[in-house]
Amino acid sequence: MENHTRQRERESETEQQAQEPESGRVCAECETGSLVKSDDQGELVCDQCGLIVEGTNIDRGPEWRAFNHSERQSKSRVGAPTTQTMHDKGLTTQIDWKNKDAYGRSISAEKRSQMHRLRKWQERIRTKDAGERNLQFALSEIDRMASALGVPRSVREVASVIYRRALSEDLIRGRSIEGVATSALYAACRKEGIPRSLEEVSEVSRVERKEIGRTYRYISQSLGLEMEPVDPQAYVSRFCSELDLSEEVRAKTNEIIEVTTEKGLLSGKSPTGYAAAAIYAASLLCNEKKTQREVAAVAQVTEVTIRNRYQEQIEAMGIQ
Repeated sequence: MENHTRQRERESETEQQAQEPESGRVCAECETGSLVKSDDQGELVCDQCGLIVEGTNIDRGPEWRAFNHSERQSKSRVGAPTTQTMHDKGLTTQIDWKNKDAYGRSISAEKRSQMHRLRKWQERIRTKDAGERNLQFALSEIDRMASALGVPRSVREVASVIYRRALSEDLIRGRSIEGVATSALYAACRKEGIPRSLEEVSEVSRVERKEIGRTYRYISQSLGLEMEPVDPQAYVSRFCSELDLSEEVRAKTNEIIEVTTEKGLLSGKSPTGYAAAAIYAASLLCNEKKTQREVAAVAQVTEVTIRNRYQEQIEAMGIQ
């Protein structure tokens, strides 16, 4: 009985301390109430208006610690994050292709045959209808082309989202799956500021350049994708790296593009051809001459385009 009484006294003292003002601090919101600690959450609140000034810090991380990648992988109990690049967003399981058990030992021939059948059925049941199978094929095509173009993971995610939007808006009807997938990837490259020309995209695609351009225009207009014109300077670093040109040439190329763009020469011109001509002009001015054929091969434009743009840029710069 005495123990029970002492426990009640301690609880009442704790409640009284919790309700006491926090060092005489006044609420900044109502300027009349005092700040007290709540007895249930430990939050610092105003006793008049109820404003929460300080909340409890909750550690939402795991309860275990890891000091390297392998240790982190072995202790983690969660799967990979969801992704738009897979038709099921990566939520389903997948049977590993390795014929080994949990201890890394090879399994018997009978078990290998059984696992082969399970893999086959698992692939079949991952897609429930033709629509999901087509989506799976389109997303795999986007992944294949993105790998060939060397674009980062973020571009693949954006391209997958654009394709899913086109599918939900029923824009695929009457068009090839490869054409829409390629157009979505091209739009994603422009959205993420990692431009790839139509020629580069068509090289890794299974459809022609004309169809990609036509489908891209249709999708961008139907989905309301606000695309800004491609800046020729976005191509300069990549083209100069492939041509093995110095930093001086890159700086001069950017200067030529900036000056001539301000004078209105870029309007109506292809950004890849414009960048290629500026690189050719800069290489001549910096005594690191590259032939028009070499620059045209890297930029995938014709030598005639480089000659025409080059002459216009030189005249605009006032260089004889």
